[in-house]
Amino acid sequence: FKSSYKWIAVVINSLNVLTLFSLYNGFQLNVPDYQFVEHFEWIRLDLGNLGVISIDYILGVDGISFPMVVLSVLILLIGNIASFSNEKRPKAYFAFYLLLTSSVLGCFVALDFFLFFLFFEFMLLPMYFLIGIWGGENREYASLKFIIYTLVGSVFIFLVMIVLGMSTTDPFFSKEYQKVVHSFDFRILSDAKNIIKGTLLDANNSLLIAGIPFRLFLFLLLVLGFGIKLPMVPFHTWLPDAHVEAPTPISVVLAGVLLKIGGYGLIRIGYGFFPNEAFQSSFLIGVFGLVSIIYGAFNALGQQDLKKLIAYSSVSHMGFVLIGLASFTKEGFSGAVFQMFSHGLLSAMLFLCVGVIYDRTHNRLIENFRGLAPKVPYFTIFVMISFFGSLGLPTLPGFIGEFFTVYSGINSPALPLWIPMLSVLGIVLSAVYFLWTFQKMFFGNYWVNKKFENNIKDLNIQEFALLSVLAFLCFLIGIFPNLIFDLSNETINTLPYLK
Repeated sequence: FKSSYKWIAVVINSLNVLTLFSLYNGFQLNVPDYQFVEHFEWIRLDLGNLGVISIDYILGVDGISFPMVVLSVLILLIGNIASFSNEKRPKAYFAFYLLLTSSVLGCFVALDFFLFFLFFEFMLLPMYFLIGIWGGENREYASLKFIIYTLVGSVFIFLVMIVLGMSTTDPFFSKEYQKVVHSFDFRILSDAKNIIKGTLLDANNSLLIAGIPFRLFLFLLLVLGFGIKLPMVPFHTWLPDAHVEAPTPISVVLAGVLLKIGGYGLIRIGYGFFPNEAFQSSFLIGVFGLVSIIYGAFNALGQQDLKKLIAYSSVSHMGFVLIGLASFTKEGFSGAVFQMFSHGLLSAMLFLCVGVIYDRTHNRLIENFRGLAPKVPYFTIFVMISFFGSLGLPTLPGFIGEFFTVYSGINSPALPLWIPMLSVLGIVLSAVYFLWTFQKMFFGNYWVNKKFENNIKDLNIQEFALLSVLAFLCFLIGIFPNLIFDLSNETINTLPYLK
């Protein structure tokens, strides 16, 4: 029975991939609006004179969310297969993994803010247990830190959701009910015409919070809430601990998919509902992005633990997403979406490579390995692809995402030139720490710690297959980036607030 649980999970995730192919074939590139929309009435709560609260089950995708759905489905299947070696409480493990799968995909397809928030919160539960039960020695500390940080961010998002819902009205249902209907539908919330006059979101509202206009204050709460998930310095400290203690497949999903929910939430909710305030905050977001890039890169440079190095590199590379968003240009948003997709593939590949070493030696310290290339040639090739892709080598996807975000920053009407120019330092530093690590571990005279020198073996069939799929996808979108750009361009080009 133990083996049946992993096969149930992999069948479900495989069905998700088959469904994805059908959606990909049916996705209309020239349509900017939401597609494949499912809308069912769910909750109607009559508050008397305060109106009716309307919460619906609404799903759909557009050019911003669909690339994230593609990424999520692929990475979740890879993480599922990578979990096959788990023998500790497999029933609970794969049950939590499937709950995580549903929650992650729900975040990207939900078109009702309340529904999005439910999926966002449900995502915390399985991740907490997957790290806390199946993680390393300090798993309790890492899982607790993860959930505390993310719950604090959730509180900020929840407050904004309540204010948005109570300050807007659905014009169609308001006529039907003959009273104000407060909706959480993204399509209703993003239209300024639906804001109720005299409410906190009214443009004439002069309420200040700590000297900050109320609408700007709400946007900054969203920046904090989603910035913790992104992760954005200085709210990133949960990430290295979570990665170090999480089992390899969960690190793959965490870096490959979960971090992207922070970037997606900023685009969909932060910029979508508060475009003017987002433009006013461009300098601040650009600085956060720059600090994340430089700080993450310098921290990666100082690591001896291979998993921590990759965790800090994630902090650095996700900073480019913030630069792209802060540019407030169409090129910047396209670059940010591509960078999230690119980083998802590359980080998943990086953590799988760390898992290969750790499964054999139960050690991740760089100093314990020398001259591995002749002993594990296939493994060396995949490490090289993931390292060179992450440092921005042309023909691999990291180059495209970083190029477009930096280019958009240089041509931005909202950012000073020095922010994107200094962000290039992050690319230089990533080349330094990845090349230094690669040279130290794989070249020179062969030597490994005597404790595990007999365990150094090349890839098995499962590891080779998973890394081959990721390497193929990296080269595919690195050489043909329009496969992603074509999905997002029409939606991004019609956003009225971008320059």
